[in-house]
Amino acid sequence: MEKKTNTILTFILAILFFSLIAAYTIEYGLGHKPCKLCIYQRVPYFFSILLVLNILLTKIYVKPSLLLLALISLCGSVLAFYHFGIEQGFFSESSVCEAQNLTNNLSKEEILKQLKENIVSCKDVSFRILGLSLAAINMVLSLVLSVIFLKLFKSTTIKISEKI
Repeated sequence: MEKKTNTILTFILAILFFSLIAAYTIEYGLGHKPCKLCIYQRVPYFFSILLVLNILLTKIYVKPSLLLLALISLCGSVLAFYHFGIEQGFFSESSVCEAQNLTNNLSKEEILKQLKENIVSCKDVSFRILGLSLAAINMVLSLVLSVIFLKLFKSTTIKISEKI
């Protein structure tokens, strides 16, 4: 693997870590409770961190990992676009946003407990950076990462000593 690719992946790893640290700081440090889609949008970041670390540390399965990273980032971008669409009123909130427990067998106590919880709607934006919601920022960042990973996939050559 080229040194340039290594540098790019290290930089991306830092961005991924920073993004998750920022999300948890906003949640726990600043007290902005995330909605369910906000939490789901963190999942691609965790998988991406693991895959980038795998590439940087083991240097095996580089090309398939880069392709998988591109797909994971694209999925993250689609999820963020859906969330952004709900915020903007393009889409209506789904059961993912509204439902606490999808079973119909709730006791009175469970129902009261759920009503007392402060459930955050996916359409409410409680935190903005430069006027943009975190879903909008995530949508753009994930799309850019997807393009970068795809370009790295196309430009990476496999040496005979490396595994596919």
